Order: sequence, then C-alpha cells, then structure tokens
Amino acid sequence: MQSYTIGRAARLLGVSPDTARRWADAGRIATHRDESGRRMIDGRDLAAFAVENGRGDTGEEGSYTSARNAFPGIVTAVTLGDVAAQVEIQAGPHRLVSLLTREAVEELGLEVGSEATARVKATSVHIDRA
Repeated sequence: MQSYTIGRAARLLGVSPDTARRWADAGRIATHRDESGRRMIDGRDLAAFAVENGRGDTGEEGSYTSARNAFPGIVTAVTLGDVAAQVEIQAGPHRLVSLLTREAVEELGLEVGSEATARVKATSVHIDRA
C-alpha cells in the first residue's frame, strides 16, 4: 500500500503542510514513521480522511481550481464490474467520479489510496495515475 508524506498529503487535500501537520497532531489522521523518520500517512487512511474532510469545511480559504481542468487527488473508491468500472477521487473538497473500463483500472493499478489526477472535459472525467 502506498504511503504519503505530510507534504504530499497536504497537496492532495488542498491544504498547507502546516494544516496537515496540525490535523495529524490532533489525531484527526493517523501517521507512522518510515525508516528515515519521516511522518507518513497510509493511502487508505488518507483516502478515508479525504472523503470525510471533503464533506465539511477545511478551514482553509482559496480556490481549488487547476490549470487545464486537472484535479490531483486520491482514489477513495473503486467499483469493478465485468467490463466497466467506477472510480471516485477526492481532490481537496471536490469529489469526482469516472466511469471507465475495468481494463483501464487494472492497467493503471488504481486502488483505494492511490494517487491519481482526474481530468475533466465537458461531461467526461479521465484519470491519470500519478
């Protein structure tokens, strides 16, 4: 399972690293230390926190739009069918859902806790694995 540094998690959540550290210090999100002593967040824990946090106020002000309609975030749900799949990404306060083929999900290695970028064009959501 992928783990994220506090700084990378902060970027995925759309907040400052200081805010992410305060949340970790307050016990809102679990961390562990890697072999280098850096504080890390498990991908599944970050995904669950991103979903919950996306429902409420982050305490941070500012715009969450990005150039060329790209929304970097974390995969929070993957539903696989025989041919089709549904992938949900939490990008800061934004929840994006993409319908794509099961084969695409498997080729990208998407799973809950994976870092990914949703690219939106009109009514289509495309996903790039980070």
